[in-house]
Amino acid sequence: MQPSSADLVLAAREAGVRDQRLLDAIAATDRAAFAPLCFAGESYSDRPLPISRGLVTTQPSLVAVMIAGLGLAGGEHVLEIGAGYGYQTALLARLAAFVTSVEIHSDIAAVARRNLFGHGVANVQVIVADGTRGYPEGAPFDAVLVSAANPDVPPPLIDQLRQGGRLVQPIGPGGHEDVTLFERVPDGLRRVRVLTKANFVLLRGRYGFAHPRGPLGPD
Repeated sequence: MQPSSADLVLAAREAGVRDQRLLDAIAATDRAAFAPLCFAGESYSDRPLPISRGLVTTQPSLVAVMIAGLGLAGGEHVLEIGAGYGYQTALLARLAAFVTSVEIHSDIAAVARRNLFGHGVANVQVIVADGTRGYPEGAPFDAVLVSAANPDVPPPLIDQLRQGGRLVQPIGPGGHEDVTLFERVPDGLRRVRVLTKANFVLLRGRYGFAHPRGPLGPD
């Protein structure tokens, strides 16, 4: 039997995801359309795929667990930090009213835009900027999803999340993270629970990790 998005639905179920809207979104979103051509044949395996700049995409079942933590109902404006090649963005777009994705690398952002356009995803914008600063022009957001590791949540992301909104971020030094769900409360963030353990790349930017070759900004 040919591998397909059904395999990724199964992987999400095995990871504990029960949100039927999310499972339907995974079934309807062709991951191969958001993967480098040379890895298209491996797109239905539940594993990260290499992209440019020595980075990798997030494992699909982990993407599903993180998105499920946001508890999206359909009317939200979501802030995504780290577009990658657009697969996670496309899933969010099926579940929310609008997605603003902030990507620090202009070349990766360009690929994400092309992939999203080619897949007919219209309710998104991909911004080239320092994701640790968020996107104040679009605030407040109903939910925030961060796809890189940092010991703390960057303060601008807290400030840009509406009261009662949810934020999911891998918390840790890079390589051994607690993927954590937070809720915005009047005095900041309330830690709700750890969704899973994972290994993520570092969150780069003003309120994240500095680049080893010096200050890093959008390029």
